[in-house]
This record gives sequence, C-alpha cells and structure tokens, in this order.
Amino acid sequence: MMTEEIKIIGVVGGGQMGSGIALLAAARGIDVWLHDTDPNALTRSRKYVSGFVQTLVSKGHLSQDAGSDALVHLHCTSNLEDLHSSDVIIEAIVESEDVKRKLFSELDKIAKASCILASNTSSISITRLASATNRPQQVIGMHFMNPPPIMRLVEIVRGADTSDASFSATKSLAERFGKTVICSQDYPGFIVNRILMPMINEAFYTLYTGVASKEDIDTGMKLGTNHPMGPLELADFIGLDVCLSIMKILHGGLGDGRYAPCPLLVQYVDAGRLGRKRGIGVYNYRKTVKETSLSGRL
Repeated sequence: MMTEEIKIIGVVGGGQMGSGIALLAAARGIDVWLHDTDPNALTRSRKYVSGFVQTLVSKGHLSQDAGSDALVHLHCTSNLEDLHSSDVIIEAIVESEDVKRKLFSELDKIAKASCILASNTSSISITRLASATNRPQQVIGMHFMNPPPIMRLVEIVRGADTSDASFSATKSLAERFGKTVICSQDYPGFIVNRILMPMINEAFYTLYTGVASKEDIDTGMKLGTNHPMGPLELADFIGLDVCLSIMKILHGGLGDGRYAPCPLLVQYVDAGRLGRKRGIGVYNYRKTVKETSLSGRL
C-alpha cells in the first residue's frame, strides 16, 4: 500500500495521544475516524483538535481554509465498527498488553483485509500484539512522542513478521505527517524508552537515597546536559504509572536487575501520585492543596 492510497485512518483512543494523532491526519486532508468508548473523551478530543487548529491558524502555520477543512475530516465515534473502511488503524489506548491484544483481535475481525494495524505502544512487543491477529505481516509499531502535533519523532517498530510493504507504507505515512522516522527492532522499550526510562528511574533513586532535592536533580540535568525538562519533571508529564509500567516491561523482558523500578516510584504510583494528570506526582500541581504525608520523602 502506497501512502497516497491511505485515504482513511482509524485512531483508537481519545486521550492526548490519540487526539494528537487524529489531528496530524486531519490537518493533512486524511479522513479520520477517532474511536473511544467514552463519549466525554470524544467531546474533549474534538475540543482539543479544534483548539489546536485555531492556534495553528492564529500563528500562521495553517490557513483558515485548511483549518476548517481539518475539522471536516475528523469524525468521532463510539462504535468500533465505524473503522471498518480504514486503510490504517492506529491504536493509542492504555499501555497494557492484555488490553491491546484484545483490541487487536477485535480490529482484525472488523478491518478490511488490506488494513495495516499499528500500535502507538512505547514498550510492548509488536510480535506478541500481532499474534492476536490473522494478519501479523500487517501489524507494526508506530510510536509517536507526546504531544504528537509538536514532537518531530516517530519510532517505527517491526514485529517478527511485519512485511516490507507494511513498513514502507507506515514510514511514508509518518513522513507525510511531517515526522522524522527512526526504526527499532522489537525489543523491550525499543530505542527511546530503553534509554530514557532507566535515566528517569535513576533520578528517582537519586531522590530516594537523599543525594539531592528534586529541584537540584532536575536543574542539574537541564543545565548540565541541556535537556529541556528535568527527568523528574518529565516523569510527571509522562505519568508515573506509565513510567512504572515501562520499567516493569524492561525488567521482565531483559531480565537485568538494573531495570528494577525504584521503590519510591512504586510508592508514588501506589499512592495515586501519577503526575500532572492527577495534579500531583513528584511535584505538587495543586497550588492550594497541602502536601500529602509522602511530602517528607521529597
């Protein structure tokens, strides 16, 4: 399948990742069917896309006509069957292998025979996801960075059976979105998270063992290594639960003790301190709320 033949894209998951991916496609004139089982999530998604389009128009990055056209190309649905005509379906749901495998099995039955099934997973085996379908040659990893409309990278991951044709079409689509593509073999964490998550985990160990304050850890990495965000701040942005999930996948998949999650990271997740999305993580984003009993560990 050539990228020019990709006229309809399905996106499963109306969160920030799915909404951002849908925006990328719609802004380039591709019809997008965005699915989520929660109607409220779809309402938020449409509002997010509309707001982002208006920002692009106001900054001169998109013409008024192109902005209006993008919104016409976005279709929201709670019925998975509506994705049946898609040329590519990109999954952007919770980072759980069991949940993703169940979805891929369902999509395999719904999607037309030529459809490519792509996963936005940041760490889960594409080969194992593909094994839940009868089209493993058309299953591929298409890992967007957060937020998709801004971040320039897409990490493409081939499963054991992913065909050259599926890879070429997916790479071309990512480039059509204006992204730079890197390619990874199907190993836990792929490229980006294989390197990033142990750094974040080590930052938690540095905090846990009292080497330095959270502010000094982040400032050290921002000013000392020119990172735009410190590792603890970045963990809050990603979601501490997501970071923990990826560390567990790395630890289990690679069998190396250096990937064992820091106890402080585990404790924060157990306490519901998941980062920005919950208003509190390593840092407190609820300016008027008192620190919880865990604040002594900061």
